[in-house]
Formats: sequence, structure tokens, C-alpha cells
Amino acid sequence: MDAILEKAYQRALKQPHKQFVKSNQIATLINSVCRCEGSKAPIRYLISAMLAKIVDSNIDTRQPYPKLGDRSFAGRTIDEGTVQRFIHQYQLPCNDTTAFLTPAFRTIETAITKSTFEKCRPAYVYRDMMDILDYVELHPNVAKDILIQVLADLLLVKHETETRVSQLVEGISSSRELALSSEEITTLLQLHLKCKGSSRLPVLMVAAAYQAVQHLTQETNKPLFSHNAADSQTGAIGDVEITLQGDDNTITCYEMKKKKVSTDDIYVCVEKILKQQQKPDNYIFITTECIDEDVKELASSFYNKIDVEITVLDCIGFINHFLHFFHRYRTSFLDHYQQLVLDEPTSAVSQPLKEAFLSLRRVAELREN
Repeated sequence: MDAILEKAYQRALKQPHKQFVKSNQIATLINSVCRCEGSKAPIRYLISAMLAKIVDSNIDTRQPYPKLGDRSFAGRTIDEGTVQRFIHQYQLPCNDTTAFLTPAFRTIETAITKSTFEKCRPAYVYRDMMDILDYVELHPNVAKDILIQVLADLLLVKHETETRVSQLVEGISSSRELALSSEEITTLLQLHLKCKGSSRLPVLMVAAAYQAVQHLTQETNKPLFSHNAADSQTGAIGDVEITLQGDDNTITCYEMKKKKVSTDDIYVCVEKILKQQQKPDNYIFITTECIDEDVKELASSFYNKIDVEITVLDCIGFINHFLHFFHRYRTSFLDHYQQLVLDEPTSAVSQPLKEAFLSLRRVAELREN
């Protein structure tokens, strides 16, 4: 399958603007799936299904679970074993993780139909995917052309995205004459947080703060785990873990909440801390919502009991104080945050959210001038 995928990619790379599928309707549906920002799982599913169909024309691309019988195929095995490595190698605009971990696919093990995805959003992309799969079952020989078409469309999307981002970054660089003030940066971050799908951003803000001043504090954040990685899988006890440079022991943990922190959250946090052989000095909740006084009091009450200070802080307030405290490094913070945003997989920070930050920053800096 690796050889089939590589050969299809090379054909798409030579002529990314060519329509490889004879049916204009199917070509339009493929383009729709590849350009959907709301859900990218159907892209990886199509690639996996077409590979399976090319290898064995008798399989049904709508039966991705081996237990379904003779016409089924091992969808997740193909996705994780072949497609994932390929996508990472060529940095294609797809999910970093398998389609079979998304809610659309992980809760079912029956043949898929349009009704399977009735509650999935956006609904149209799953309907388009199913129309393509139905077409393949009527015309098995088109699987190879559909695979090439998917890859060609992804290459075009990638090129267009890179061009837009490059232009936005250049616009920021050319417009900067006077650094934004701490308050203006705070306002910029507030606007970014108000955008749709911004739950990952507080993690990046805290990480950027430490990266901006690590040469002063000798503290740095550990590599960030994927936004959907469970603590039980990673061994992490927080979303951002801070260490002293040259020391792997976590001294401060941050846990981000895009909701109110509850008393239950505090008790769960204490349980996690007590399970650690090496306890952190601080465990800090960062929230974008209001903070109840009883929650703050409960958190602070554990210091004398477990020798770890637990507290709850407002996200924007925390960053605003940081920017004023390290005023000379506020632009460094903003540059680090921008890079972290751009480097995040689109499954964590969508492409529109990345471009929204660049546009907001450019407008803010133009206004300053």
C-alpha cells in the first residue's frame, strides 16, 4: 500500500490542477471534502478506503470493520499503519490522528450509511463522503483516480494555505514599527479567544510566556502533548508542565479549563498529585470563566495537607500580569505565541483560527502606526 500511495502522490504532484476523475460531480464532492475545515476525518477515511479498494476490488468501502465479513476491510489498520505516516511525511492538511478516533467512527462497528452520520457536523461533508463511496461501489475501477484526485486537491489546499499564511506573516513584519503595548496584546488575545474552536489557545499562551523569558527564569515547558491525548496515555498531570532547565522533574503544572473550575476538579487534581512520586511545587488551574470563591478557598486549603500549592487563576488576568511584569519581553511573548499557534496541528487549532490571529495582529499593529 505504501508504494500505491507514493505513486498516486507523485502523479498528483506533477499535475495538481488536473481533474483526474471523469465525473464532474464526484470531482466537486472530493473538493468539498478536502476543503472542509469543520471535519477532516472524511479525508483520511477516503484515502484508506481507496487504498483498500485498489488492493482488493471486492471489498466494500462502506464496511471498514473486519468483523463485518468477507467484503469488509481493516480501515483503522490502514489509516494508522500507512496513511498516517504518509500524511506526516508530506505534511498534508489532514488530521494528525486516525479518523477512527473521531466520534464519527469510533462508536460504530457496522456498515456505514448516510444515516450513520446524521448527528455529525458539518453534516454535508459526511454526505459528500458517502456519495463518493456509493459511486466507487458502482464503479470500482475509479478508486485509483479518486485517490489521486484527493491528493491533488490536498496539495492545492496546502499551497493556498501556505501562501496566505506567508503573506499575512510578511504583512505583520512590514507593518511593525512600534511594539504593541501590554494592554493591546491582552486585547488581541481576548479577541482570539472569542473565536470559534479556541480551547487550545490558553495552553499555548502559558507555554509562550515561559518560552519568552526562559533565559531569565531558567524554567521551561516540557513538549506539549496533543490536545486530545489522555493523561493516562502520556503520563502527564497537567496541560503544561514546567521544569528547571536541565532537570526533568516537573515543578509547576498548569491545567486549562474553558469552563468554570469546580470543587470536583480540585479533588481530582489532588488525587493526581498524590499518585506522583515527585510532586510539583505548584498546580495552577487557568480558566477563561469566572472563579468561585469557595473553589479558591478549597484549592488553597490543601497546601498544609499535601505540601503542594493549588490555585485557580483567570487566563487573561494571568497573561496580562505577565506582560506587565516582563514588559520588555512582551513582543517576544507574542512572537512565541504566534509560532506555537502556527505549529499546532489543524485538529487542535484550525487553519481559520491560525489566520484569524495573524489578521488580528496585523490590524492591531497597523492601528498603532
